[in-house]
Amino acid sequence: MKKVGIVMGSDSDLPIVKKATDMLRELGIPFEAHIFSAHRTPLEARDFAVNARKNGFGVIIAVAGMAAHLAGAIAANTTLPVIGIPCKGPVLDGVDALLSTVQMPSGIPVATVAINGGVNAALLSAQILAVEDTELQKKLDEMRKSAAEVVLKKDSDVMSQL
Repeated sequence: MKKVGIVMGSDSDLPIVKKATDMLRELGIPFEAHIFSAHRTPLEARDFAVNARKNGFGVIIAVAGMAAHLAGAIAANTTLPVIGIPCKGPVLDGVDALLSTVQMPSGIPVATVAINGGVNAALLSAQILAVEDTELQKKLDEMRKSAAEVVLKKDSDVMSQL
């Protein structure tokens, strides 16, 4: 199975990365996580992206707040799918990071999940990898089925209370 690469711009992004890694572990997907800054360590970030496919990665998740150029910098240097997680920051509650991540120029796409959306980034990574992995596809199908059952149980509980 291909690995998921996770790159965060700062260790302050670790709580969001933890949400993603917990979900990847639950699904049995191997991953690596690193800190590379688009601005402070651009050569290391580029090297990671350029060599990601050769190093066994199938998807890269880039996690950053504020200017949030990391996902774009990674995507500019690989044709692997890149998923950006914009992180909530101190000034605009993450809207600045969201716009920086989602507004990529034509030709360099970045899939973008919600602000602080670590779980969805992991699930989207899994869906991408599941295109060619039937066992992973089955795990995702079961996860969706279980989630639906939880909602239907809550529906039943609410109806019995009203």
